[in-house]
Amino acid sequence: MEPDSRLAANVMHFARLLRRAGLPVGPSESIAAQDALTRIDIGSRTQAQTALRAAMIHRHEHRQVFDHAFALFWRDPSAAEQAAAMALLDARKDRKPERPPPAARRVAEAFASKSNKPPQPKDEPPRVDMTLTVSELERLQQMDFESMGADEIARAKQEIRRLVLPLDLRRTRRTRPDQNGPVTDLRRTIRTSLRQGGEIVTISRSRRVTRPPPLVVLCDISGSMARYAQILLHFLHAVTNDRDRVHVFLFGTRLSNVSRQLRARDPEVAFQMVAHAVPDWSGGTRIGEALASFNHLWAKRVLGQGAVVLLISDGLDRDGAHGLAENMDRLHRSCTRLIWLNPLLRWSGFEPKSQGIRAMLPHVDEFRPVHNLASLRGLIDLLSRPAPLKPGSAGRFEQPLSR
Repeated sequence: MEPDSRLAANVMHFARLLRRAGLPVGPSESIAAQDALTRIDIGSRTQAQTALRAAMIHRHEHRQVFDHAFALFWRDPSAAEQAAAMALLDARKDRKPERPPPAARRVAEAFASKSNKPPQPKDEPPRVDMTLTVSELERLQQMDFESMGADEIARAKQEIRRLVLPLDLRRTRRTRPDQNGPVTDLRRTIRTSLRQGGEIVTISRSRRVTRPPPLVVLCDISGSMARYAQILLHFLHAVTNDRDRVHVFLFGTRLSNVSRQLRARDPEVAFQMVAHAVPDWSGGTRIGEALASFNHLWAKRVLGQGAVVLLISDGLDRDGAHGLAENMDRLHRSCTRLIWLNPLLRWSGFEPKSQGIRAMLPHVDEFRPVHNLASLRGLIDLLSRPAPLKPGSAGRFEQPLSR
């Protein structure tokens, strides 16, 4: 059956709505959706929704946004008028306003953005008193990632790309030629004198090479962390492309090394490669098993030369913290600095009640929130300062030397 031209146009507009809501829907998904509608009973709303969902989305976390968009776009006009009238009656009642879920908010903003508003007359702009008001950028800095709409997420990603992550420089055993350096290079001095018949004309000098320590990131991508992990991946992509020796691992029910994928300059290409490399996105959480796999397979490769470790997780482990304390202790002793970033710290009344959080807390050097742009800037300020000495180190990490 050939698709109706009006139906094809509606599918095209529906795909644009999904793109404005932040879903990766392109021409291939639109063509597949039109073909899927020709193979079902178009009179059945359930079959149409199932066919469009199967053809247009590819990730589990996009399903909620799709369902809200479908209910809002493919609706009965008379039912919409009745719903608007009921909403007007409910607005007159004294009731506490309920905050819509993030998915519904994103779809509502995308649906409202398609209407073209008429141009306003060019009158003299009104004078507004800006005393004691907050700028849009400052409000964005304090907004939780989970409550952001599509436009706010896009602006937050732009701000994240501008962040620069400094780490204090550390001396290595390597040297470089420097005529004003503090060390006399006897070997190079003699080699240079051979060109002058063995006569020493100048004394060569050198200086120790300094470089930032390796940065290792372990990021939780389970269902409870999926919303934050999607935005934090932009931060990790910017850091990976800004500096060398950055190793990024994602874990849910298993551990995945995505350092090579995040080195792609184009963010969309990098995230598409990460999506193919990580099979357990938005699944369960096995923190202890993931840390055990990291300590066994990767710790000796990436945790040398004074490495700094960022652990991004809410600490909710489905295995009941089995083996978590032992693996956290080994990870803590293998690195110079272990910083735990937990989005649950956004709540003022946070208490470490779960077994996983209680097992992990004794083995971290810093415990900080990571739920908005302000928390990321606070992390950058923290890492720009020299690392404090660990108890019992006796100055071991004060001036570490690395090969």
